[in-house]
Order: sequence, then structure tokens, then C-alpha cells
Amino acid sequence: MDRKKLVLLLGALIVAIGTAFAARSMLTGAAAPQVDAAALPAQPEGPKVLVAKRALPVGTIITADAVGFQLWPQEMVQDAYFLDGEADMAKLIGTVVRNPITAGEPVTQGSLVSPGDRGFLAAALGPGMRAVTVPVSAQTGVGGFIFPGDRVDLMLTQAVSGDGQELKATETILRNLRVLATDKFTETETTPDGKTVVRNVSTVTLEVTPKIAEKISVAQTVGTLSLSLRSIADNQSELERAVASGAVDLPEGATKEQEEKLLRQAMARPQDGASTFVTGGDVSRFQRSSMPVLSQAAPAQSGGQPVAAGPAVPSGPTVRVTRGKDTTVESVNRGAGALLDRTGQGARAVGRTAPTALTTLR
Repeated sequence: MDRKKLVLLLGALIVAIGTAFAARSMLTGAAAPQVDAAALPAQPEGPKVLVAKRALPVGTIITADAVGFQLWPQEMVQDAYFLDGEADMAKLIGTVVRNPITAGEPVTQGSLVSPGDRGFLAAALGPGMRAVTVPVSAQTGVGGFIFPGDRVDLMLTQAVSGDGQELKATETILRNLRVLATDKFTETETTPDGKTVVRNVSTVTLEVTPKIAEKISVAQTVGTLSLSLRSIADNQSELERAVASGAVDLPEGATKEQEEKLLRQAMARPQDGASTFVTGGDVSRFQRSSMPVLSQAAPAQSGGQPVAAGPAVPSGPTVRVTRGKDTTVESVNRGAGALLDRTGQGARAVGRTAPTALTTLR
């Protein structure tokens, strides 16, 4: 093969390769828009409206994670909807759901109640719950650091009178009560720069059951009520203990959503169980730790004479001395230490011949 034919053959090969690449590029460019157009779903047209991200029952306080904006068909948008760009989210946060809203349902203006509006407090109450107000001060109200939405425990302090020194005691009678309002404010006040305003309040309104409302009404006549602020983590730890002990019953076969709903209800429930208490004797050695005994004459029976009073109980410190089967109670004067020492030595001496017990009473 001569050189001329070889050059022509190489030229034809180069032209064929270039033509093939050009044809492939043209075919790829023409087919790509069709593939992209088929792959992309049709974008809905219309404004964004405020919808619920989860089910919002009556009494739910709106938070930033409870609602969000979503595209909505233009022909289905109503005047009562909150539109993106027009709704003020700062004013919506803290409002309360008046009518139940399902997940994905648009939030309407009539379904929310704002703080200060008529019926706000009634809407904030859960089904079957009541609102009661208790008086507080800077000392009994945690110095003003209690705000709507917090959880508190209720303590009762009282003095029980009787013969001798009165018994001073404080007991926690109720737990996990939700604060609905402080004074007449149902939301936390903030300064223009976003800082929370702390102020002393004179009343606190709590969400309770009807039975607890009756107990609080009686407790206000018994002694002084004070509040203790609960930690956010308390409910979770107490709930775990309740589930482990069986106090909270999770049905078998329940879905995760059902379990979460039951647990949320248990965490929000006021606790009216066994109370804990502290007496003056737990605080100071010079205070009583037991109930004082009343020595008054009992009321007269109908048509009869007054019942004779029991033996008077000595006032002040006493000791109970038991010798054999006989027990006597003796008062201790200012020289209590010396008397106890002498009595103890005498008891040890007598103990060699007769059983003797010495018990100190408060």
C-alpha cells in the first residue's frame, strides 16, 4: 500500500470517529431534558399555610415544633388560615388549642386562643381538670422564679397544739402540678431584648383534679402553703420508676405511638399519693418529733356527765422508767443530764437483781 492511500484511509477513519461522537452528543442532549422532565414530580402551586406537625388535642400550648408551614392548593386556601409571610409566629407561640387539630390539618384562627382572650384559661385546662389559685409570697413562691408552664410540688406547714410543746411539721401533700398563671399573667413576660422578667407574685393558679382542688381548699385553712419548683428531668425519672414498679400499665401489643401517648399522659398527671413530711425534731434536737397528747376532758355524752379526762401528761422532757412490770413517767428538770446519768447508773445497779429499762421520751 502506497503512502497516498494510507493517508486517505487515516483521514476517513478520523472523520468517521468525529461524526460518531457528534451524533452521540446530539442524541444525548436531546434525550436529557425528556428524562429530567419525567423524573421531576409536578410542583404544587399555591401559598404556604400553617399546619399541625402532630395531633394537637384541646388544651395544647402551641410551641415552635408543633406547627409548620406547608404548600397548599390555591383553590383550597381559606381566609381563616395562617399564611407564610403574613402570620406572626411570635404571637402564635404560647397560644392554646381550643378545638382538636389532627396532624397535617391547617391551623385556623378560630382554633386557637391567645393569652388574655376570654376563655383562654378554660381552654388551657385538660379534660376533667380544674383551676385553683393559692396565695404565695417571695418566700413561699420561690422568689418569683415560677412561670406559667412550670411544674411544682405543694407543701403544707402547720403547728399541732397539745399538752407541752407544740409539734411543727411540713409535708409535701401534692406533686407535679402545672402552673397555669401567675397573678393574672398566663404567659412569661420578656424584655425588648428577649430576657425573662422575674417578679414577685401574690397568687399562683394551678391545674388540678376535682379531688385535689378540694384538698387544697382545706389545706389553706390548716396551715401555710408553699411551692417548690420541680426539675424538668424529675418527671422522666419518676415515670421510669413507675413503669418498672407497674404503677403505669403499658398494654401488651401497643404501638410505639400509643405507648408515647400513655407516657405523656402519665407525666402530665398530678400526683396525689403518699406524702412525705419533716417534723421539728428532724431539724432541731430541742423540738418535738411526735404528736402531742391532749388531756382535755372529752365532750359530755348526751344526757350524761362529762367523761373524765385522762392523766395529765408532764410538760417538758420526760423519762420512762420500767422496773419489772411497773412503768413510771418522770419529768426531767434543768439538771436533765445529771439526772439521766444517775438514773442510768441506778438502773444498771438494779439490773443485777431485777429487769429495768430506761427510755427517753420527747
